Amino acid sequence: MLKYFLMSKILNLLQSVNAIYTDDHFVYTSGKHGEVYINKDSLYPHTKITSQVCKILAQKCANLEIDTVVAPALGGIILSQWMSHHLSEIKEKEIYAVYAEKDPIKTFVITRGYDKLVKAKNVLVVEDLTNTGGSVKKVVDTVREYGGNVTGVCIMVNRSPQTVTSKMFNAPLIVGDILQAKAWEEKDCQLCKNNVPVNTQMGHGKKYVQSKNK
Repeated sequence: MLKYFLMSKILNLLQSVNAIYTDDHFVYTSGKHGEVYINKDSLYPHTKITSQVCKILAQKCANLEIDTVVAPALGGIILSQWMSHHLSEIKEKEIYAVYAEKDPIKTFVITRGYDKLVKAKNVLVVEDLTNTGGSVKKVVDTVREYGGNVTGVCIMVNRSPQTVTSKMFNAPLIVGDILQAKAWEEKDCQLCKNNVPVNTQMGHGKKYVQSKNK
């Protein structure tokens, strides 16, 4: 499987920092289970590689009208910084980097005065990984609620290309790479049925196991 991954530039860069895990039992943010996991936290400490990944993404987005880059906190903060840096160089103008954060009821808000950099601006929403696309869709909706014009959505790695499409966001979708991997609801999980232990070091596996042991 890794041999296939290495054919693509971004996945190759992720593999170079040991961010791709396969043939194990993972629980994703969405609650679904699967056998492939990308640990974005393995990427971000490597600033040179992170910059290279974001430069590739920025080049893919270069034809869009962009004033501000918005990403979900926390991991997306790093993406928004590097994306705006490279886009500013490409477009030869300052492009702002801000982020949306979750409030106590788990909806996204844009605070800290960043709303002024979103309202009436052309906004590129960026996200590292998608499985269902639900989180980035919430960020897109939040940007629009704050008066921003979403001119594109950029995803580093799309894991569900059949369902996570431009139609979901009503905006152009730019994808760095695709890593299609099966994901099951818990009740349908083949790994659970085969008694494969859940990986508790990555994703939401630890919380999942703890909830089962209560």
